[in-house]
Amino acid sequence: MSEMGALDEWRDHFGGFHPSRSRDGRRVVDHDLAMQYIGMTSNAFEPGEEAGYWHTHSAIEELYVFLTGHGQMGLDDDVVDVGPGTVVRVGQGVWRTWRSVPDSSEQLRWLCIRAGGEVLPHLPDDGTRDTERPSPW
Repeated sequence: MSEMGALDEWRDHFGGFHPSRSRDGRRVVDHDLAMQYIGMTSNAFEPGEEAGYWHTHSAIEELYVFLTGHGQMGLDDDVVDVGPGTVVRVGQGVWRTWRSVPDSSEQLRWLCIRAGGEVLPHLPDDGTRDTERPSPW
C-alpha cells in the first residue's frame, strides 16, 4: 500500500525515473510498491507548465487519466484537448508531450498508467469468484 495524498498535495511531490530528470509534481508510485506488469505516476502541472520534451516507447503503452484542470497533449502530428474525465491511450511508437494551458483555472492533474508484456484478453479469464466467502465488513 502507498499513500499518494490528496489531489491538492500532488504538487508537493518531487520525483522521476532518473534523478537528473525529476521534477516537482511527479510521483512514481511503482517505485513505492512491488509491481510486476504495470506502473503509474501521479502528476500535477501548474497552469502554463509543460513537459518540455517529447518521448515515445517501443514496448510500453500508456494510459493518461486526467482528473482536474485543462491541458493539451501532442500525439505525433495531432493536438488534443484534455480535462477532467479525459482518458487517452498512447500506443507504442507514438510520440507524446503534454501541457497545462495557461488559462486553466486549476492545476492539471493526471495519472499515467504504463503497461507492457502480453496483450490483455477482452474478457479476463484468469479470475476466480467465491460467492460463499463472507465480506470483511
